[in-house]
Amino acid sequence: MRTIKMTTGATLDFDGDLMTLMESLYQEISAKHELQSSFEDMAREIAHVIEQMDDAERRQYLSESLFLNIVSYENERLGAYVKKLTKK
Repeated sequence: MRTIKMTTGATLDFDGDLMTLMESLYQEISAKHELQSSFEDMAREIAHVIEQMDDAERRQYLSESLFLNIVSYENERLGAYVKKLTKK
């Protein structure tokens, strides 16, 4: 496992766990700034993290990200469908 630095100086262990990466981004960019950070602030930090990844790490994190997003999307669609059914 390797470690990279975020722009805030915090270190991040690349262990293949997307949730660890997301939590670090949240803590360093959103929480430390009392949720006053902008879209651009987060986008810059994500770009900074991606620049430090090698191709294999990018593929791994992209794959995990797409999986997490499709599961979230499916859950939202299912929730909307259930809500529609219960209104009838």
